[in-house]
Amino acid sequence: MFKNFLVCLAFISVVACGSKPRVAIEEGGLSLKPSLQHEIIAKEVVGILENYSYKKVAASDSISNIVYDNLIKSLDEGKNYFLQSEIDEFGQYRNTISQDFRNGDLSSAFHIFNTYNKRALEVLQYALSQVDAPHDFNKEENYINYRDKQNWFTSDAELKEQWRKRVKFDLLNLKLTTAEGKDEMAKHKETLKKRYNNLISQAKQTNSNDAFQLIMSAYTNAIDPHTTYYNPSFAQRFNEDMSNTLEGIGARLQMENEMVTIKEIIAGGPAFKDKTLKMDDRIIGVAQGNGEFEDIIGWRLDAAVAKIKGPKGTVVRLKILPAGAELSAQPTIVKLTREKIVIEEESAKRSIKTVKGDDGKNYRVGVITLPKFYIDFEAYRKRDPNYKSTTRDVRLLLDSLNKENVDAVVLDLRNNGGGSLQEAIELTGLFIEKGPVVQVKDTRNQIEVHQDEDSSVAWKGPFGVIINRYSASASEIFAGAIQDYGRGIILGSTSYGKGTVQSAVDMSRFISSVNKLKLKAAGEKDADTPNGAPEFGQINVTIAKFYRINGSSTQHKGVDPDITFPTQFTAEKYGESSEPAALPWDQIRSTNYNKVSDLSSIKSQLAAKHENRMKNSAEYKFLLEDIEEFTKAMNTTSTINLNEGKLKKEREDNKTKNRTRLNKLLELHNMPLWKEGQPQPKVEFDFILDESLNVMKDFIKLKNS
Repeated sequence: MFKNFLVCLAFISVVACGSKPRVAIEEGGLSLKPSLQHEIIAKEVVGILENYSYKKVAASDSISNIVYDNLIKSLDEGKNYFLQSEIDEFGQYRNTISQDFRNGDLSSAFHIFNTYNKRALEVLQYALSQVDAPHDFNKEENYINYRDKQNWFTSDAELKEQWRKRVKFDLLNLKLTTAEGKDEMAKHKETLKKRYNNLISQAKQTNSNDAFQLIMSAYTNAIDPHTTYYNPSFAQRFNEDMSNTLEGIGARLQMENEMVTIKEIIAGGPAFKDKTLKMDDRIIGVAQGNGEFEDIIGWRLDAAVAKIKGPKGTVVRLKILPAGAELSAQPTIVKLTREKIVIEEESAKRSIKTVKGDDGKNYRVGVITLPKFYIDFEAYRKRDPNYKSTTRDVRLLLDSLNKENVDAVVLDLRNNGGGSLQEAIELTGLFIEKGPVVQVKDTRNQIEVHQDEDSSVAWKGPFGVIINRYSASASEIFAGAIQDYGRGIILGSTSYGKGTVQSAVDMSRFISSVNKLKLKAAGEKDADTPNGAPEFGQINVTIAKFYRINGSSTQHKGVDPDITFPTQFTAEKYGESSEPAALPWDQIRSTNYNKVSDLSSIKSQLAAKHENRMKNSAEYKFLLEDIEEFTKAMNTTSTINLNEGKLKKEREDNKTKNRTRLNKLLELHNMPLWKEGQPQPKVEFDFILDESLNVMKDFIKLKNS
């Protein structure tokens, strides 16, 4: 018995005597501390990324620098909270933070997080006090909302002045959205008080799991943009998102700069069908049915999502700030009826377009739109002969297009973020005879060549593939193989450049029985862990890299089209190449494959014809103007005039400019013009597709000759 007592005592000593934390975190109040579970997981995550991930990156001074910058950026990218003195004090952790994580010491990261939380509560309380303060809306002064290119505040007075201006802008913005002639300042003040009280409430509700999630993301993003640790509640949410059923508007949302931002529109859902919402639009208000709008700026994402989601058949109205628009812009109202979106029923769709040639002949082109590479894995594993998959669906569509004697086929992969590797390989096989499709290199540098084994070809005629900056992963494998085989023409803009493979691993596999006993002895049980969630969370870790059959990696570089269209989504700011920690492009040996044809001569002729058409195209000119405006907005510091008259005129001028711009396009298509006082008409012009069909018309003629 005495021996057992000594063993128990020794074990308790192990639990109690860890390495001394770098920072002593004060107890009580809103100060958050890492749990023993957080410390154990942090050590294991570092170990996984040092020993098992594709990059195998050691926790070092250089990685610590990146982790530190990621942490500061994720907390206060707009430089609206921290003082320079606080940044100076945090600097002592810059070169050591990742090594601390390896030892399970999260104290410096939690100290930074606690300082941010304390500062945020202070400035929000000050902002709340300024709502009822007098504001002169005729005074000439400017406000910069997003201060990422500005210096940190040097004093508390500077910080308060920024937030005084923010309150003034928020009131002015609410005032300018009121119908002409109405004075509802009292109502606007109440709205703003609710907004700030909501922000304060959310800050007070922040817990150590929230802090830990953000801190670990700062670390994993320093290694690789697609390697991510998810705490138990985030892991459950991620897995639900990856499941095949959604009920709501059909959009994936993310919090950016205190606003709920649309990051993906789910094909087949209400948002997709309505075609009003776009990527990076911001949702600033939500109303249920015909009820009052609730301002959701500054809400926790989960709270905002709970308002936006809801039972199928119910109506939700959203107040939207379009992507790239200033905060002062007039919001638009979008009304959607929620639906149950069954992702596994997302299917490839087909249509037939008629294009008139220079010779007066009509050419019929089959267009297949593919939103993702899907497969019903469960039905496939059960050997269900009718399992649903991309390749099976597209084969049926090609059969129908063959029967209708179309002259060419175009596969539209724009905004297709990828999906099943198996489907990318088998879909390629519908257009080529058997042969290699993609090469995969694992962490041991072993290369496996994935082949199409089916010698049948579903479509043998002229073929084109449209891609854009958001075509990624499996889309790039398919487009790259079609290009390498000379099987078709690739049109659009350079793809995303994601050439890596991730595996989702339950962290419980890495938590030793000794550590589990430690946690039990410490009496830790996370009450916030949802039922069914992985107890220790999960890590999505990069384990391999894709290569084209010609040996070139799709990573970082993406797939370059044969016929190029300009795009506002530059490589410097969008896609894999914009990620500092992304794996580099490299090349391995080409595998053995036989080209279907050499299209180099035809490609140069198609490019020349395309460029000649663009010289006289009004729509092409509109596209270039849109890109120029977008680029200008992205590269200009957003300075807002707080003079009511000038801001109102600026807003009206922008509205007039937008109406004039849209009316030119409507006139070009012989459609009714948008008149003042009328709601903005929905337009579905697709210049990229239209011109791609013209290129295919040229392709048909050149192939026939």
